Amino acid sequence: MNVEYTEFDSLKDVFMLLSSAAAPMKNTLPINSYKGYLMSFIPLSQNTDSFLMVYAKGSLEPGIYEFDISTGEHHIVESVERADKMYFVVLTPKRNTIADKALDNL
Repeated sequence: MNVEYTEFDSLKDVFMLLSSAAAPMKNTLPINSYKGYLMSFIPLSQNTDSFLMVYAKGSLEPGIYEFDISTGEHHIVESVERADKMYFVVLTPKRNTIADKALDNL
């Protein structure tokens, strides 16, 4: 497995990058809150085991977060309500072997 890294100083920057990289019509993306990091893995190719790990130090409670790209603000919501907003599902896995390997290489 090959992992490339993009580190940010804030969660806002992670949300901004993921919002701009999201495929059209896909407005819900997963984020892991794991071992003191907020991270998301983006496959770099469909045919390889190469990933881009986008991350920042920090943590969030599990849940659905609505992100407004124009203001850079996020807040937890009960459900995905609007097609014009980006939503992030924050999960806290008990174990994540891809993240463990990636964090070992930081």
